Amino acid sequence: MSNQKIFVAGHRGMVGSAIVRQLSALEGVELLLAPRSELDLTNQAAVSDFFSTHDIDQVYLASAKVGGIHANNTYPAEFIYENLMIEANVIHAAHQADVNQLLFLGSSCIYPKLVEQPMSETALLTGILEATNEPYAIAKIAGIKLCESYNRQYQRDFRSVMPTNLYGQNDNFHPENSHVIPALIRRFHEAKVRGDEEVVVWGSGEPMREFLHVDDMASACVHVMNLDIEVYQANTEPMLSHINVGTGIDCTIRELAETVKAVVGYEGELRFDASKPDGTPRKLMNVSRLRSLGWSASTELKEGLTQTYAWFKDNQDKFRA
Repeated sequence: MSNQKIFVAGHRGMVGSAIVRQLSALEGVELLLAPRSELDLTNQAAVSDFFSTHDIDQVYLASAKVGGIHANNTYPAEFIYENLMIEANVIHAAHQADVNQLLFLGSSCIYPKLVEQPMSETALLTGILEATNEPYAIAKIAGIKLCESYNRQYQRDFRSVMPTNLYGQNDNFHPENSHVIPALIRRFHEAKVRGDEEVVVWGSGEPMREFLHVDDMASACVHVMNLDIEVYQANTEPMLSHINVGTGIDCTIRELAETVKAVVGYEGELRFDASKPDGTPRKLMNVSRLRSLGWSASTELKEGLTQTYAWFKDNQDKFRA
């Protein structure tokens, strides 16, 4: 029997590279990888040609334009346009090439700003989105609905998973455009090296966030992709088919910052700038659906932060401004 050929879109990103590590450990898998220099996923013709020239069995759609509050506020047009183009091109090309299995990766920001906590899959499209990342969220909601529409009309097996806040190896540690964990790791590390007396963190420190190590996310993706279709369909609905992925545990940004400070070994003061935006008050995933399907996260936050800081120190030359 020939190997299963699997295309991982976005294989150089944090999530895509973690999925590649997971799949590389499995037998009977042939990975198909294409860097951006070879395949521009926002180019419909290029994506169509790519799928038509490769005999692909599965697609993991992990490619996306991502960033934190500052990036989302600064580049809203790029966030909605590029993400819409990537998912529309890949999902449609997969269908045209008769690829029956695809996994789309979304985001927990698809849920309304003031949604009941923890956020269940049924909360989708029940309220107003958080303004700071609305364009990105709209694009991710469209990706879910693209998958569902091809399933309903063409009987495809296109699935969607919605991760909580992710962190880990290959994260973006840019000083302005990164998410909260890599931003804090870099800020505390550089303050430690310089001997700064204090580190300032955006916001009040009161919002609560849930964090999932990227290797756990990759494990969940492979688990969901390979569920029997009868099991997947029995636990979802045709127009509510996405599955939350998270730990089911959250903490305040203040608690997170204090943990990162301890992991880095920074001994100065910690101050919060309440004049900066907090974002959504709380974002905790209801992960009961995924747990009922046999998967739970295994990496504790402090353990994951320690691993991530070690990786950052080994690779910090990549992130020099």
